[in-house]
Amino acid sequence: MPIYFKKIINDFTRLAVWKIEETESFFAQKVTVQQQVTHPQKRLQHLAGRFLLPFLYPDFPIELIQIANTRKPFLLDEAYHFSISHCGDYAAAIVSSTQRVGIDVELVTHRVNKIRQKFLHADELIDWNIEELEEQEKYRTLTLLWSAKEAMFKWWGRGDIDFSECMLVKATSLGATGILYANFKKDDFYAALELHYTLTNELSLVWVSNN
Repeated sequence: MPIYFKKIINDFTRLAVWKIEETESFFAQKVTVQQQVTHPQKRLQHLAGRFLLPFLYPDFPIELIQIANTRKPFLLDEAYHFSISHCGDYAAAIVSSTQRVGIDVELVTHRVNKIRQKFLHADELIDWNIEELEEQEKYRTLTLLWSAKEAMFKWWGRGDIDFSECMLVKATSLGATGILYANFKKDDFYAALELHYTLTNELSLVWVSNN
């Protein structure tokens, strides 16, 4: 079973990352594509992400998933809150029966360096000493910060967010696992968020499960 990472966060919240090594038919036995996905790899990722939902909670009603106009999948009765992410050969999902959640998984890549000013505030670039970091550490840090903001965006779930202005991640020293602290502000809404992460030279995983 290609479980890359699994964590029981509390009695009500679980997450898992799956390393996709199977063919599409393996996942199609359990779940179906709910929207038109023509690209083979993206369709495989889509199936793997949904496959994780009943893997985490066997009674998860996949067939009842709706898609909001913000493209966020959800259940009308909110029996479960959930978030799905995928990149390359990885799919990740987090599910909670009590609270909003968000998750993001990203491959560490140099490409994120080209768009850093689109998702980081000028203060973050300074506080995190981005320009002073060695090349590989710069890519790891930027990927983690991008992943953190994607996880917060999914936690928010309502779209219409300026990544560089609405979400600020406080600088800290990074390890293989850890916690990031962030401020989320949108109009009159404010939240202080605690984000958990795992980080390697190849992969970044961030999740948020604040109430």
